Amino acid sequence: MSTQDLETRLDNVESQLAIQRLAAEYGQAFDNHDVDLLRSIWHEGAVLALGDAFGNFEGIDAIVASAHQNWAQMPHMHHWMANTLIDLNGDFATAKVAVDCLATHVEMGPVQISGLYLDRLERRNGRWAFVERRFELHYLTPLQNWKPIMGSEFVSA
Repeated sequence: MSTQDLETRLDNVESQLAIQRLAAEYGQAFDNHDVDLLRSIWHEGAVLALGDAFGNFEGIDAIVASAHQNWAQMPHMHHWMANTLIDLNGDFATAKVAVDCLATHVEMGPVQISGLYLDRLERRNGRWAFVERRFELHYLTPLQNWKPIMGSEFVSA
């Protein structure tokens, strides 16, 4: 195996890990209301297209503003990203990431939101980030009679 082949394979592994981390950071940013982390995962001019249910936003400032809107409607969120499929093409990538999110909605109460993120990512100046993240909503389900009894988010009645 040539040194170039090994460098290409290592670059592909590092790129895959960086992109998987971005998906996790997205969930952490929303779950923890972490504006700095949320800002850090996008390239300038990026698009977050959450569809009719949650809105579409272009540019980092608009994406952050959308997060504040979502936090006002759903102050508690817990994202689980799974089944990440990444296709690399040099400094460009696409990914599909399944998501389940338990949230507390101010009007509906506890809900489960499930769907699929369709991502386009680019590596610019050595840094991978989202350029487009589209969400396909599979379902939003109110969770009647769901009430935590323990945990860090537990609030007794």
